[in-house]
Amino acid sequence: MEELKHECGVAMIRLLKPLEYYKEKYGTPRYGLDKLYLLMEKQHNRGQEGAGMACVNLNATPGKEYMFREKAEGKDAITEIFGRIDDSFTGQLFMGHLRYSTTGKSGLQYVHPFLRRNNWKAKNLCLCGNFNMTNIDEVFKFITDQGQSPRIYSDSYITLELMGHRLDREVERLFAEAKEKGLEGTGITGYIDDNVDMANVLKTTMPHYDGGYVMCGLTGSGEMFTMRDPWGIRPAFYYHDDEVVVVASERPVIQTTFDLQAEDIRELKPGESLIIRKSGEVKLKQIMPAQQLSACSFERIYFSRGSDRDIYQERKRLGEQLTPTILKSINGDIENTVFSYIPNTAEVAYYGMTNGIRMLNHDVRTEKVLWKDIKLRTFISDGAERNDLAAHVYDISYGSLTPYKDNLVIIDDSIVRGTTLRESIFKILDRLHPKKIVMVSSSPQIRYPDYYGIDMSHLEELCAFRAAIALIKERGMEKLIEDVYRNCKESVAEAKSSLTNHVRAIYAPFTVDEINRKIVEMLRPEGMQTPVELVFQSIEGLHKACPNHPGDWYFTGRYPTPGGVRLCNNAFVEYYQNKYKK
Repeated sequence: MEELKHECGVAMIRLLKPLEYYKEKYGTPRYGLDKLYLLMEKQHNRGQEGAGMACVNLNATPGKEYMFREKAEGKDAITEIFGRIDDSFTGQLFMGHLRYSTTGKSGLQYVHPFLRRNNWKAKNLCLCGNFNMTNIDEVFKFITDQGQSPRIYSDSYITLELMGHRLDREVERLFAEAKEKGLEGTGITGYIDDNVDMANVLKTTMPHYDGGYVMCGLTGSGEMFTMRDPWGIRPAFYYHDDEVVVVASERPVIQTTFDLQAEDIRELKPGESLIIRKSGEVKLKQIMPAQQLSACSFERIYFSRGSDRDIYQERKRLGEQLTPTILKSINGDIENTVFSYIPNTAEVAYYGMTNGIRMLNHDVRTEKVLWKDIKLRTFISDGAERNDLAAHVYDISYGSLTPYKDNLVIIDDSIVRGTTLRESIFKILDRLHPKKIVMVSSSPQIRYPDYYGIDMSHLEELCAFRAAIALIKERGMEKLIEDVYRNCKESVAEAKSSLTNHVRAIYAPFTVDEINRKIVEMLRPEGMQTPVELVFQSIEGLHKACPNHPGDWYFTGRYPTPGGVRLCNNAFVEYYQNKYKK
């Protein structure tokens, strides 16, 4: 319903046979490019602000280009970059990226991959990733204290410079080794190209970072790597046979692109790196010790493709588990209740919800009540006109229920800001005159911002937070707001190892139902007649449905890393100072 933007998606391919092999077997010299295109298009859900790809040709001779890159902005960026590519754009190593910005920084210079050039093949580095680093200030200070001067202040460019510096040191180490062995000229170059150890580079780069990430890279000498953060926050999947090595952010895109079964594909472990040497040797290296698993549950609820075997079942369970609470909210009156969903991401949870009702031996009345009609045109800047358009993003199926007699239960995957409910959905559903609207969320209340790659970083945007603040004020508890501000401010000034999220105290005095009722009160448009009740997934229900993805900081405030806690506390400091100290 409310579109959330994910940081991005990644795709990598390493061809392990000579290029002629693929031309002969598959009838095209563009086998690698074609497969990369499919991997990227099937992850278009993960990024529509820009896309980029890179390629390394191991067969290029001196004086010929061996490391290619193309980037473009906009929702048609994939088509644009592949449309530019001609027959000279060939190689064995391919890397693709799709971007959504969560930092507010836009423009072609922020589109991945990022490229660091050098006349030594082994010192050329191309990076992309699905990441958001929470301690970029500290890393920036670290590299500037070393004497480096990054051209752009962003986690992507700073990572490129830090890793590039460590790659330079690795090449220099090998240069010294080659000299000790009595090698000269191109013999030194060949020795370096054949012996670069990316594990050394990663081990001296990635421990500096706090955040959720999947980092991917290519070197001009033919090294390829992917690394996952030690908490397993962001996902990475891979497949390996004697022809190819493939990496992607989502499992089903690899399955479809290469006609594989789910069991054929493995998930990279937290803190682990998949490294493919220039020779084609494939290695798994534990770069950093794995921390407590905090795989993102929002990947399962919303972002990742529902076609994944496990995600499909998990989303159905999320809907099914809400059945008892829904029955209570309609007083068991199944006969006079219509069940529906918010198109399109909540559809699978809807199947689970209706199956749950049927399992209780009830007939279920289902209708497609809502239709997503248009997208708001951003070129319209006038506030009143923009709000009027927003109110018509959805349309209804007239006659889909009996006015004043039928309840309407309608499920969505999440309720974040509440803007679309207030400006569009509640208004238009009220025209059907249901007896009662039960608005169901297959996820729990979203109470805290995300700092690991999802576009919700401000507390005041979250309707649950606004509701809690409103309850505090109603009950004369303003001192709690001041106490939380003071504690957050002191915490931000402390060492980075602090793991106390003081913002959690804002919600402590209230039950979920109390916050639900206040959210409804705040989101009800003026003049709406129909009673509304909110039903949210419980934290326990979330973990029962998605047992292998315990990362729940959006709902509980339990951030897995110190950087996440620090940024949440700082978000409250900024909120308080903007709201109360103007």
